[in-house]
Amino acid sequence: MTVKSKLTIIVAVVLAEADAAIVVAAAATAVAIVAAAATVVVVVVVVVVVVVVVVVVATAAAAVLLVIIVVVVVAVVVVVVAVVVVVVVVVATAAAAVLLVIIVVVVVVVVVVVVVVVVVSPVQRKKP
Repeated sequence: MTVKSKLTIIVAVVLAEADAAIVVAAAATAVAIVAAAATVVVVVVVVVVVVVVVVVVATAAAAVLLVIIVVVVVAVVVVVVAVVVVVVVVVATAAAAVLLVIIVVVVVVVVVVVVVVVVVSPVQRKKP
């Protein structure tokens, strides 16, 4: 095998690994976003159900209670949505960091392999 063909194979393998790393990072980010969206949907459904039940059960005398419950529920929803957004950002950032580490490792491996193929192989062939 010539040095050029070895390098071609190495480059192809490295590119395939980088593509796989990008796909994994994108999938992790997509899963985090879907989980966050599902959490928001569940919270909104629970809030709507609670508000409807309170409105149906509440009488004119319990109007103050209704206002308090609605305010508390809205506050809980805001906190949950904020937490979900933070989690999504942290997961996406972690996925990007993992991708960066993978790319750096792949680049280092490529450099080492290229040095071995280009420098060490010809030296070994010159030995008697």
